[in-house]
Amino acid sequence: MRTGWRVLAVLALAAALGAEEGEARLSLDLKDAAVVDVVQLLAEAGGWQVVFDPGLTCRLTLKLHEARWLAALEAVLRACGLGSEEEGGVLRVAPLSRLREEMAARQKLEDQRRRRPSGKLQLFRLSYARAEKMAPLLERFLSPEGRVVYDSRTNTLIVVD
Repeated sequence: MRTGWRVLAVLALAAALGAEEGEARLSLDLKDAAVVDVVQLLAEAGGWQVVFDPGLTCRLTLKLHEARWLAALEAVLRACGLGSEEEGGVLRVAPLSRLREEMAARQKLEDQRRRRPSGKLQLFRLSYARAEKMAPLLERFLSPEGRVVYDSRTNTLIVVD
């Protein structure tokens, strides 16, 4: 962060800290500032901690007068093609494409978890019958997702349902 506009930003930040959350207002006049520095400043105004994905190199020029810090943050992120996600008071800033990919991957994983059977596993060690002969008989009583596998070495049925 350049010291020339850092002083101006600190003065604006001091005025913003007394306001309600999301309603803190600040004034900034920055030229060719790194997005990382601007977002850090805006996050401080909102009382957030920030984590940046590596490689964020956007630079921007902005002039704000009595703007709400949250609206300013959203505008800065949008101008650089970035997005954010919050968890536990920590704001993560990353390119929108990466956030979308991660969200799609989380959704896919959640769908797979919902579709898979409960996965209850039971072992039955047989004494007076052969596991390979009992497995097909037992499969008839399971749900469509259920399976029976056997271990002929230990004469054990492995039932997943």
